[in-house]
Amino acid sequence: MRFFMAALAAATCFLCAPLAAQESRTLTLDEAFARLIARHPDLARYRYLRDGAQAAFEEAAQRPAFTAGLEIENAPGNGAAAGFDQAETTLSLASVLERGGKRAARQAVAHAQMQALTLQEEARRLDLLAEVARRYLDLLAAQSLVQISEADLAQRERVANASAQRVRAGASPDSIRLTAEAAVARMRLERERAVADMRFAARRLAALWNDRAPDFNRATGDPLLLPMVPSLESLQALVDRSPELRRFADESRIREARVQLAKSARLPDIQWQAGIRRLEETNNWAAVVGVSVPLGSTRRAGPSVRAAEAEVAALALERESEEISLYETLTDAHSRLSAASLELTMTRTDLLPRLQQAEQAAERAYRAGASSYLEWAQVQSEVASVRREELQSALEGHRALIEIQRLTGESFLAP
Repeated sequence: MRFFMAALAAATCFLCAPLAAQESRTLTLDEAFARLIARHPDLARYRYLRDGAQAAFEEAAQRPAFTAGLEIENAPGNGAAAGFDQAETTLSLASVLERGGKRAARQAVAHAQMQALTLQEEARRLDLLAEVARRYLDLLAAQSLVQISEADLAQRERVANASAQRVRAGASPDSIRLTAEAAVARMRLERERAVADMRFAARRLAALWNDRAPDFNRATGDPLLLPMVPSLESLQALVDRSPELRRFADESRIREARVQLAKSARLPDIQWQAGIRRLEETNNWAAVVGVSVPLGSTRRAGPSVRAAEAEVAALALERESEEISLYETLTDAHSRLSAASLELTMTRTDLLPRLQQAEQAAERAYRAGASSYLEWAQVQSEVASVRREELQSALEGHRALIEIQRLTGESFLAP
């Protein structure tokens, strides 16, 4: 567990690490999380959902209402019963005596639904934080592509300057200079495209908390940093406690409570009535008491009980299906994270240093007239291509890591 928490902290700290040269209007991952939690309507609405669930619980706890009644018989009439001389007026109070624990069963259902809201809110918050992390990562990726384009542009400008010198010295035709300058123009266009993508990524991130005019244009962090890959076994143990699986415990309580509520309908309620009756003919008062019990309650409750019990039985299969899906997703994400980590290590320690040495050697050879422009330009293109592949591998690893964090229910905020 300590190992996993350390890996998790390292996984999120890459987004919070400061850049070497900070620019104005930067945003940290913690700030992005805080803005989302404070302003996203999906999280704010749970306050009202909890109020509604509390009201439903209070309603379920209420006892049957009392009913006051007034009944007049034998009036008005005709003949000997004309007017109200023989009227009988009854003033009564009636209610229902609930049996079978119906009130407690209603309370259990309402209470289980109220508790389930907490886990639903947690799961929704994790989904939104994961989306913030993805879009924040997209902004970091766009920034890195701008840096790669600027570095490639500087290299192309060096080639163009060297080509111009060779043309002036009569060592190369003018077509070489024009080709090198065209390559510079193409890289400038690519850099501007990367800058536009970076602006779009910033707006797309800010849109999560409904900010249509973001006050930032950069994010802090280094997307090329990946943590150590935690073991698949340790992650599988955490998935068992994920919100996706824990919600089945809440759902089980709700469905069991519904079974008890359906079973409580087998025992019929007793409707009672009590009051006094006024006999106008004799000018006397008399007590009135009545009791009624519906028949066939057990038979009528049977279908509801069977339906509720079927839902309880189906829940175990639903959980098993969800567990299979989660483990498949976890295995895939862990595999992608491991592969990305391996690719980054090999690129950084073996491939990229060799290409950089080759580029330096090609430059020296071209300036000395021992190689052609195409050889130097080709090596430069290969260096830029490998840098982009390195970035894509790192991004793939971080996306897999974000998915792992979402599945395990671990916080995206660094401790």
